[in-house]
Amino acid sequence: MLITSDIFARLMFIKREGSKSKMAASMLVSRNVVAVCRRPYMSRYVCRHMSRLQPTDDELYVRTTVSLLSKESEGLPFISSYSHHGFTVSGDRVIGPLAVLPRSLVHWNVSSVKDINEESLSLFHLLEPKIEILVLGVGAINHKLDPGLHKFLRQKGIALEVQDTPHACSTFNYLVSENRVVAAGLIPPEKR
Repeated sequence: MLITSDIFARLMFIKREGSKSKMAASMLVSRNVVAVCRRPYMSRYVCRHMSRLQPTDDELYVRTTVSLLSKESEGLPFISSYSHHGFTVSGDRVIGPLAVLPRSLVHWNVSSVKDINEESLSLFHLLEPKIEILVLGVGAINHKLDPGLHKFLRQKGIALEVQDTPHACSTFNYLVSENRVVAAGLIPPEKR
C-alpha cells in the first residue's frame, strides 16, 4: 500500500485534531510503511533504514570532491592543476611562467617576482577587449610588488590582484566562471 495524496490529506487532517489524533496518525503512517516494506522486492534492511538518518560516506570521512559533468563555458581557459614545473590549463600542459589571456595561453618571460615590471605587464594592457582584472600568481609565498606597478595598471583601467600562485589559480577560475574579462600572470610555486 503506497501513501497516496488521499491518505496524505487524511494524515494531515488527523494531525491537526489533537495529541490523541497525532498518535493515531503516527500509527497510521507506521502501518503504511510496514505495508510498503512487506513487498517481496524490498529487503528488511532497507525498511529499517527508512525511519532513521544515517551519515553518508562524505560525512563519515569528511572529504570533498568535485566532479565536472560538462564544460559550461567552452573555449574559456580553466586552470586545472599547477606544480613547481608549470600548469595545466584546459587540458594543455605548460612548463614555466605563463600568461593566461581570455582566449589563449602565452609563455611569460619572467623568472621571478623581481622580473615583473611595466614592460612585462605591457602585454596585458594592449589586449582588446580590455581586461578588467589581472590576477598575478607570484610563487609559493605572496611577495609585495612595486606600488608603481599598481598605479601603472590603474591608469590603464585594469584592477590588479596579487596572490600566491595556488590562490591566484583559484581566483582566476572563479572570475572566469563569472564571465569576467580576466587575465592571469602566473609564476610556478617554488619546490619546498
